[in-house]
Amino acid sequence: MARAGLWLIAAFLAVRQVVAVLSTPSGERLADLETWIGPEGVLHVKGPLYDAGQFTGTPFGGLVLKPLASGAEQSLGWAWTFGTLGLVVVLGLVAARALPAPVTRRSALLAAPVAISLLMLSLPVRNTLHLGQTSIIPVLLVLLGCFTARGERSSGLLIGLGAALQPAVLVFAPLLWFTGRRRAAVSSGVTFAACTLLAWAAMPRDSWTYWVHHVAGAGLGPHPDGLANQSLHGALLRLGLHGPLEIGLFLVLGAVVAVVGLRRAVHYAEDGQLLLAVALTGCVAVAVSPTSWQHQLLWLLLAVVGRVGRTVSARWVWPVAVVLVMTLPARMVLPDVTVAHPLRDNLVLIAVIAAATLVPFLSRTAPEYRAPIPTEYARPVPARWSWVPLVPVWRRVLTRPNLLLELLLIRIVYTAYQQVRLAATGGRAVAEAHGTQIHSLEQALGIDIEHWANHAVVKVPWLQGFFDFYYESFHFFVPLTVLGVLYVWRPAQYRWARSALGFATLLALIGFWFYPLAPPRLMPTLGFIDTVHGVQDFSKPDYGALTALTNQYAAMPSLHFGWALWCGLVIAIIAPKWWMKALGLMHPLFTVSAIIATGNHWVLDAVGGATVVGAGFALTYVLSGPRARPTTDVRPMIPRQAGERQTATAEPHRT
Repeated sequence: MARAGLWLIAAFLAVRQVVAVLSTPSGERLADLETWIGPEGVLHVKGPLYDAGQFTGTPFGGLVLKPLASGAEQSLGWAWTFGTLGLVVVLGLVAARALPAPVTRRSALLAAPVAISLLMLSLPVRNTLHLGQTSIIPVLLVLLGCFTARGERSSGLLIGLGAALQPAVLVFAPLLWFTGRRRAAVSSGVTFAACTLLAWAAMPRDSWTYWVHHVAGAGLGPHPDGLANQSLHGALLRLGLHGPLEIGLFLVLGAVVAVVGLRRAVHYAEDGQLLLAVALTGCVAVAVSPTSWQHQLLWLLLAVVGRVGRTVSARWVWPVAVVLVMTLPARMVLPDVTVAHPLRDNLVLIAVIAAATLVPFLSRTAPEYRAPIPTEYARPVPARWSWVPLVPVWRRVLTRPNLLLELLLIRIVYTAYQQVRLAATGGRAVAEAHGTQIHSLEQALGIDIEHWANHAVVKVPWLQGFFDFYYESFHFFVPLTVLGVLYVWRPAQYRWARSALGFATLLALIGFWFYPLAPPRLMPTLGFIDTVHGVQDFSKPDYGALTALTNQYAAMPSLHFGWALWCGLVIAIIAPKWWMKALGLMHPLFTVSAIIATGNHWVLDAVGGATVVGAGFALTYVLSGPRARPTTDVRPMIPRQAGERQTATAEPHRT
């Protein structure tokens, strides 16, 4: 059933990608293919390939593609899309079969659909399908040569063909040579030379332009310093280096990456991890190639097979990081702040170089390779109230999670929260109608104090300044501080608190989506004063840097108050001193006063925020049981081996 479900997911992702490509207007899909073999494509025009500056492949690639230029444009587009899809499936199957031993039967059966699904989700495959590129072919040729070809000569023949299409693939020849497959190395070099000479004989002027004038294609392409070029050459250009200094530094850094990366690849190949060795060599090719466009970066995704970390919790850090880097835009992985721009612009390159030279992949001889150090779990605690139906989905972990993995997941979840929050809008008219409903309900309940509080605070300048500052400054600072303190000093409590906060935020998104609500300051007929942003022209509002980054109608429930209440409750429950508890509870009190006094929320918004926070704690309670205090008599449950557990002798306290 699990295998069938995974194949259904892979099929769904494949169909989704095909539909996305074929539903795109004809002038926008398969842009590179159209540039090459369309009615006005460079392969149709008589004369040099590279004069128009649109073709960036090798002369041999142009020679191979020229016969396709006579095909019907529409049928060729369909054939190219489905052909590329088939190549992705074959690539996933070959990669799954090449997993390093020992591989259990269950892992082998599940590996193929998982590999195909990851490929379908990856940015290189999505870009290849959208642009109509050929970048999957060299990767597949190398994998076929390394894992399916019979005989070293046929293996080298396939790898040489890949190098003729993408010259950086030649770095696989040293890998073959130093791992004892010297005939394959020689065969790959001979095949590459033969294909190149064939193209030189058929297209001498284009071959001169590519290999000599543009130095193996280094000068081709409209913007070698663009973000799409994730090579060392592109990164140095983006950093402002040009001329001989940039060329010299590129050659030195490229040589260092090549030597270190190939040495590591040879080591892992001799260790029996040939797929990892191939992936690391591919990462070297990406780094040292003058141009490595985003649709050519599949080698990094193949490096996910390497095992990193000696504990179970650390084992997930590398694959999660690789999948996030390869499936999400860099702006979602790193925050949009100026200091992070050099990292964000070169994120894939940094991951590629780290994989090739730095990441400490485990050897198959290491005892932790097959049996990582198990995670310590606390024994389940029964519910305080017998009528609460606990669902033992999560076991309570006694140790803190991996910091890098936690930061990555928090960043991704928060970015997704921002995107959903921005998308959850029904328009100004709907939001104002809902605002009228909320205001009428508060009048009926006698709790419509927003107008009085807003105008009362405006009359006291220092109080208005205090609430404005509190509203703008503490919303993110305090929750992040609480999470940081818990992570460092209360790791067992960190997971409990973080889960409750995550559930509360998820429930709030549902409210934003289904009930867009105008806050008091955006109700033009009620006379509220926007103390934070000033008087607004609602046709062209100006909320500073937040104008394009936030949805001003995501007011119900109020996460300003919800997150503050979460902070106050966590501090009140965990803090050891009474004055700490009292100080923590002051934060939600000040926050609710600020959101009402500044006209940013209704009273019922705060009630909604308290509701989702209560529901978040309740869901955490139901799914993982009561919170256990981290005392010395907590009885851990430590798995010895797969399916076997060992427990100590004492029961944990419950709350």
